[in-house]
Amino acid sequence: MKKVIIYIGLLGFLTLQLSGCTTFVGAGATLGVTAFQERGIKGRALDLKTEALILESFISQELLLPATIGVEVYEGRVLLTGASKNNKMTDKAVKLSWAIDGVKDVINEIQTNNSTSITDFSKDSWITAQLRSKLTFDKNVYSINYSIETVNGTVYLIGIAQNNAEHDIVKQHAAQIKFVKRVISHVRIKKK
Repeated sequence: MKKVIIYIGLLGFLTLQLSGCTTFVGAGATLGVTAFQERGIKGRALDLKTEALILESFISQELLLPATIGVEVYEGRVLLTGASKNNKMTDKAVKLSWAIDGVKDVINEIQTNNSTSITDFSKDSWITAQLRSKLTFDKNVYSINYSIETVNGTVYLIGIAQNNAEHDIVKQHAAQIKFVKRVISHVRIKKK
């Protein structure tokens, strides 16, 4: 528990140092929202730590992965997304992710033999923002339990659904957004 408090305190301190008081209030609000996630504050802190260690590992191995490969950690499950023409680099990203303590699963969704243009990146960012908005304003969805990544029109979901009906609503929202080609879900259904 002390480690979690230290990580949260460090996060708050760094946020304050980087952007001033307004961001600190924003970080406090984010911390408050995080408390309501199914994984809780401790789970979110551990996931943030794992994600940071993975990215640090990528950088220490002199891989330019953070720019091309996205890392999302949810309950110790690592979702790797992005696009790469280099299969060896992708394999290295998976191997490095598995080497981090606390990693329970590595889900490799890195698109190989594919590239992403600035236009694709813009569309993907737009898709993610649209889906986040739809989930936030849907009273039937507990949106804070979902993480979203979009690559080349493919929406990747990870998190916890309250039940199958909620999960179906989330996938349906994603599929109905302009420019979405596919929806791939790694969401788990909450145990009762």
